[in-house]
Amino acid sequence: MKSILTLFIFFFLCRTYGQFVKEHGQLRVSGTQLVDQSGKAVVLRGLSFGWHSYWPQFYNKKAVAWLKKDFSCTVVRAAMGVEQGDLSYIKDPVFATSKVEAVVDGAIKSDIYVIIDWHSHNINLEEAKRFFDKMSKKYGKYANVIYEVFNEPDEESWADVKAYSEAVINIIRKNDPDNIILVGSPHWDQDIHLPAADPIKNQTNLMYTMHFYAGTHEKWLRDRTDQAIESGLPVFISECAGMEATGDGPLNLTAWQEYIDWMESRKLSWITWSVSSKEETCSILKASASSEGNWKDSDLKESGLRVREYLRKFNGNN
Repeated sequence: MKSILTLFIFFFLCRTYGQFVKEHGQLRVSGTQLVDQSGKAVVLRGLSFGWHSYWPQFYNKKAVAWLKKDFSCTVVRAAMGVEQGDLSYIKDPVFATSKVEAVVDGAIKSDIYVIIDWHSHNINLEEAKRFFDKMSKKYGKYANVIYEVFNEPDEESWADVKAYSEAVINIIRKNDPDNIILVGSPHWDQDIHLPAADPIKNQTNLMYTMHFYAGTHEKWLRDRTDQAIESGLPVFISECAGMEATGDGPLNLTAWQEYIDWMESRKLSWITWSVSSKEETCSILKASASSEGNWKDSDLKESGLRVREYLRKFNGNN
């Protein structure tokens, strides 16, 4: 009886004080579903930071803590710009790595999950292997960490993406045998049917990413993703939003709601783009926003207000 009471108090405290990773622990893939340490289906919902190479000011522990506290995020995504911008990984790997580490350290401190995202549209195999070797050695012991090895392949074939991903996965698995790894698919993560027909073999805890922008991607992409899941492919929505695929244009609230309803009905984890202050619809922050959170409603664009509403609704009090 005492042990049952102790267990009850532990889970009560986890819910009350937002100890999300302490509650759910080591994630794994069961069939096509992401599950927690108890084998219970878990849905991660949160926000992606914009390219670190353009908005590095937001890559800090306080911003992560605010996203947990005010947006109820259970996961954040550190989108490390590999090639684009003067501060890209290719041009300054030390700076780029430090920005990712700040977000990962913040997520560990805030007890939420975090995606280490190799944010590129091209294959940079040797650089990716070095980066993920370092990250998996440093953070592989933490259940918080998820690796995204290729953000959005564009014109690469699935054969090329698969070979690249297998090489990077092998590097990660030498240091971290357990944490979830996300694999991209061609044409900006729309061709999810290609890995469904030819998935990576002899690996565990892999999921495949699909990205959508509700103003552009209509029901055909949901249908394609449904077919992939039905074939046995585990899917994770690591980037999405409610406007056009350019990241700009008006929010299509009806189409966005259709996607939200679809993801929730299938218990798909989803990440919205992005924590940045660019003059575009998908950047959730206005220029007035502090780099360290504590954002007022007046600092948020409509996309920020809407995604916060969704996250609070579905994640509740972490």
